[in-house]
Amino acid sequence: MTRTLKLIAPIAVLTALAVPSFAQDADIDINGDGMYSYPELQAVMPELSEDDFTSMDTSGDGLLDADEIAVATEAGMLPA
Repeated sequence: MTRTLKLIAPIAVLTALAVPSFAQDADIDINGDGMYSYPELQAVMPELSEDDFTSMDTSGDGLLDADEIAVATEAGMLPA
């Protein structure tokens, strides 16, 4: 193994192990982009209002990223 490969291999393994921890629930994240849209959430949580979703979407981009999902889950707005 070359020296560069010896340095890259552990980083690749750590990265591969870290990725699943950021993945969202596949039952909700239908398109697999790692974020939840209002339609994706409403499909599994029909009682969710647009106002509720907007309050979770702190960035205002129309999607919940991993940080927004974590905060909403901790606040009890999304199931664990």
